[in-house]
Amino acid sequence: MKVLFTLILVNACWAETHRFEPQQFYNSFSGAHNPVLRIKPGDHVITYTIDAGGVDSKGVQRGQGPNPETGPFYIEGAAPGDTLIVHLLRLETNRSTGFSASLLAPYTADPGFLRSEALREAKRATWKIDKQRGIAYMDPGDFKGPRIELPLRPMLGCIGTAPPNKAAIPSTYPDNFGGNMDYNGMGAGATVMLPVFEPGALFFLGDGHARQGDGEVVGSAIETSLDVEFSVDLVKGKKINWPRLENADFIMVLGSSRALNEALQHATTELMRWLMADYGFDERGASLLMGQAMEYEVSNVVDPEFTVVAKMRKKYVERR
Repeated sequence: MKVLFTLILVNACWAETHRFEPQQFYNSFSGAHNPVLRIKPGDHVITYTIDAGGVDSKGVQRGQGPNPETGPFYIEGAAPGDTLIVHLLRLETNRSTGFSASLLAPYTADPGFLRSEALREAKRATWKIDKQRGIAYMDPGDFKGPRIELPLRPMLGCIGTAPPNKAAIPSTYPDNFGGNMDYNGMGAGATVMLPVFEPGALFFLGDGHARQGDGEVVGSAIETSLDVEFSVDLVKGKKINWPRLENADFIMVLGSSRALNEALQHATTELMRWLMADYGFDERGASLLMGQAMEYEVSNVVDPEFTVVAKMRKKYVERR
């Protein structure tokens, strides 16, 4: 198969590890923001996020909500038409509490139920985080029912590059540059592929979650601050149309749109392109495989644009 692109890999002896202490946080994804740090392909960055309301690990208000972002990081050599590769090496909660909404969001339930049966008093719920035990929990008090105890699954609600056309997109939005996709698979061990639209890519991350269910159906996750470690690589001359994600078991594409069916179309089309470009399928072969092996997840149905994840198990596409 003809190689159409070059992956920039840096010898380990040349790679650097940066410990970055954020001084300011942005509430939009934009190429107009000055880079906070310049890094090279192969470099590691150790940093942190504040929570969706702007509070840090010590309970100090460091930014304003919604979803203040750490970054942007300028990646040396990145140019429009390239693909940025981000390896999420470590995500850990760094405080003992998080918060969430406590009622279903409007787009997730029947309007009739919300009008006539549902509670109308919005309350913020406070979750306790026990990092040593690896759980988040809430005891009855403001709700009726048994204690809720769930395993921690730290993830980033927001991750993206500067959007195209010199746009400034609020940090509540997902789109083709990434953004507020709120996918609970965006955790440690995942590799994220993002399109580059601006010189240096200008990479942002934020909106840390202790865990989140599919769809983010109450309109938030367990919102908290996170310690983050990541590294970057760069694929020169390879253009992708939507964010891609890879873990040990799946290749995935995240498509976003105000219409849920259109988000699914974006994700499905980009996965088809991926199978044809990198896995040796023609359109018919990719279609046959997808028809019988596709999996989907609804990432979020509460943001200004909804996100759908199209997934293919690696065991079906890896060459034997």
